[in-house]
Amino acid sequence: MLSVVIPIAFTLVALAVALNFWRLLVGPSLPDRILALDTLYVNTIALLVLLGIHLGSALYFEAALLIALMGFVGTVALCKYLLRGDIIE
Repeated sequence: MLSVVIPIAFTLVALAVALNFWRLLVGPSLPDRILALDTLYVNTIALLVLLGIHLGSALYFEAALLIALMGFVGTVALCKYLLRGDIIE
C-alpha cells in the first residue's frame, strides 16, 4: 500500500512546492510572499517526512524538525519587520 501512496504524495507535495514558488515570485504584495515562504517550508517538511518514511531513516525527521524551527523563527522575524520596521527593539 505504501508503495502506491508515497509516489502520489511526493507528486502532490512537489506540485504544491511549485505553486508556492510561483506565488513567491509573482505575489502581488509582501504579505502574500511571506505567506508563500511560510507555506513553502511547511511543504519542504512534508517532503522530508515522506522521504524519511520511504527510506526508513530517522535522519530526515530530524532535518524536518530543524527546518520547522528555523522556518518559524524566520516567519516571525519577517512579520515583525513588516509590521514595525525593526526586528530587535
